[in-house]
Amino acid sequence: MVAPALIMTLAIAIFAGALAVIATERVDRTKVAMVGAALLLVTQTIDQEVAIEAIDWNTLGLLAGMMLIVRLTETTGVYTYLAIRAAQLSGGRPLLVVIALALATGVLSAFLDNLTTVLLMVPITFLLADALDVDPIPLIVIEVMASNIGGTATLIGDPPNILIAGATDLTFGQFIGNLAPIALVVLLLVTGLLYLGYRRRLQVAPEAHERVLELDARRSIEDPDEARRTIPVLLLTIVAFFLHKPLHLEPATVALVGATLMLVVSRQPLSGALAGIEWPTLFFFLSLFVMVGALEHTGFMADVADAVADVTGGDRTAELIGILWTAGIASGVVDNIPFTAAMIPVVEQLTLDNAGDTAYWWALAMGACFGGNLLLISAAANVAAAGLAERAGRPIGFVPFLKAGVPVVLVSLLLSTAYLGVRYL
Repeated sequence: MVAPALIMTLAIAIFAGALAVIATERVDRTKVAMVGAALLLVTQTIDQEVAIEAIDWNTLGLLAGMMLIVRLTETTGVYTYLAIRAAQLSGGRPLLVVIALALATGVLSAFLDNLTTVLLMVPITFLLADALDVDPIPLIVIEVMASNIGGTATLIGDPPNILIAGATDLTFGQFIGNLAPIALVVLLLVTGLLYLGYRRRLQVAPEAHERVLELDARRSIEDPDEARRTIPVLLLTIVAFFLHKPLHLEPATVALVGATLMLVVSRQPLSGALAGIEWPTLFFFLSLFVMVGALEHTGFMADVADAVADVTGGDRTAELIGILWTAGIASGVVDNIPFTAAMIPVVEQLTLDNAGDTAYWWALAMGACFGGNLLLISAAANVAAAGLAERAGRPIGFVPFLKAGVPVVLVSLLLSTAYLGVRYL
């Protein structure tokens, strides 16, 4: 029988090796992730049944459903219309364009989920960048960061918050009251910093500015009849996302039902619609869930979580800051869903030892959500945006995203530390 320590070491080595190869960008990330998952299964580091349980089918269903919805609606020209109108309302000024996109993404991510928001916003952003003749990648990176930050603000905005809510009696209002203020501050500051970093790549030529203002947005609607059939379904699906909790429906159910209804009312061929599904992205997610599941199953994630409690030695200030920074860094390297799940028992014990102190939960939520901006694979929204960008022939790149992600996460965690100190210490 193989020793548990050896199994854990193998799981860590395969995950770290896959991450290193992905970082080189010399091999397609989906191939790397699939090889890593296959190695874990072949070496029996993780059982097939456990691997299947580790896959977040809700995320995969949400992705597939929204990919179909976006595919069916983008052919109508509605996204081109929105892109042109956004460019015209901003006057074609880069700073206003960035602010408008970041705020819209952040707000939508707070009340929808950040994955859906990115799937809706990225196609618009490509069209907007084409209209302004600027590089779309900085705009997409800013949107991804804004999505993860905005999702921090509410109970339903990001998976870690949903996990925390399920383990506690914390209400929707408590999440907003405790997390929305810091999320707004971080969003505004990060947006400004990213704009300064990307401003040279966002310069709009005078001729592009004038050309955009002269465009007739209404002429971009290529198929008005198809738009009248599909856009109401899109709007209904968005409303259903707001109401999915009272309706007792999972986000994946909402997305797949919306996609099914849109397929019924649309006159587009089924084969063309299915071609819009990013199958490499779905298989990347599936393989990534298996690799992260192996880390959790072998006990590595629990060991990381337990180390926080041991190192702090019972000091409340050290515990809060330790949870925040450990969650921020670990959630940047490993998917924040299993890490949050591993941390919940630790935080439950700490709150019991401190008379139900809810500050521990807010520290965990801030760290897990903000940490999702570190790597291109740290959060579902990041991977989805990368898949859309790669399909459009404009890959984001692991290292370029990392260069933006490191300072963003550092600033986010420093602001969160100050917020903890002012409000809870």
